[in-house]
Amino acid sequence: MKGGRKAVLSGGMPEGGKHTSCRRGTLIFQTMNSRSAILIALAAASLFYVAVWLDDLRKKRPRPSAESLVTGFVTNFFDTLGIGSFAPSTAVFKFRRMVPDELIPGTLNVGHTLPVMLQAFIYIAAIQVDPVTLVLLIGAATAGGWFGAGLVAGLPRRKVQYGVGCALLVAVIAMLMRQLELFPQGGSGVELQGWRLAAGVAGNFLFGAISTLGIGFYAPCMTMVSLLGMNPAAAFPIMMGSGAFLMPVASARFVRSGAYIASVALGLTLGGLAGVPLAAFVVKELPLTALRWLVIVVVLYAALVMLRSAAGPGQRDVRLEP
Repeated sequence: MKGGRKAVLSGGMPEGGKHTSCRRGTLIFQTMNSRSAILIALAAASLFYVAVWLDDLRKKRPRPSAESLVTGFVTNFFDTLGIGSFAPSTAVFKFRRMVPDELIPGTLNVGHTLPVMLQAFIYIAAIQVDPVTLVLLIGAATAGGWFGAGLVAGLPRRKVQYGVGCALLVAVIAMLMRQLELFPQGGSGVELQGWRLAAGVAGNFLFGAISTLGIGFYAPCMTMVSLLGMNPAAAFPIMMGSGAFLMPVASARFVRSGAYIASVALGLTLGGLAGVPLAAFVVKELPLTALRWLVIVVVLYAALVMLRSAAGPGQRDVRLEP
């Protein structure tokens, strides 16, 4: 989202809204309470996820490679600046053969969860959106993530390859739309009501479910809420909060099912936890247009390679042990 994070960090009200001073004051009071509640819930979700994952790590005692640490650092550094982390990570996994194809979704989710949650703590500095809309859409995304992780963790290799390949193509389309500024501009609303709210809840459930395959959550969520008439600045906490809450729930299911590579996921996390604050507090902004075009080309190629692998002869629908 162009300028979205800067708008949230500055705490500015979405432009274009025609509210009275009383209405504005009420909204600010409500959203301050919402922010506190969201951050407390986010801290609780973080502790839950860390407890689940640490229990598994104690049993496996993985040692992350330098390659996984660098991958985590670089992808989460640029994710914080707006590039995204899932699609580039998937491309690295495929080209470097770091992770068996059927374990890519779980490794992505488990490894990137804590860096994404750290981003949420940093960027949800001001929430200026209707609390009911916020809670319902975040809850829907979280439920979708739980459902999707359970489904994806049990899929055989060929189906995962098709799913991840299609996810990468969707990521390419989203990145192209961003580069060409084709995303809908949105309206001036700070809440959803009636059928728009129902559509938003249904859409976030779907996006939460399919995001477990490696499709980035932010682009489809931002597109949906903009099409429903919300101001993108007001929609940012929905997008960031939904991603931050659905990932620990989904990742906990991947951890418990063993459908991930622990050493690679740990490398992504440790590298990512270093890359996120560096990008957020030190670098803040970079000219990324040329880099985005390079990422689009690489991810497109990875998608085609993944789909070719899925369509190749002699595929066995088995999962390797992590």
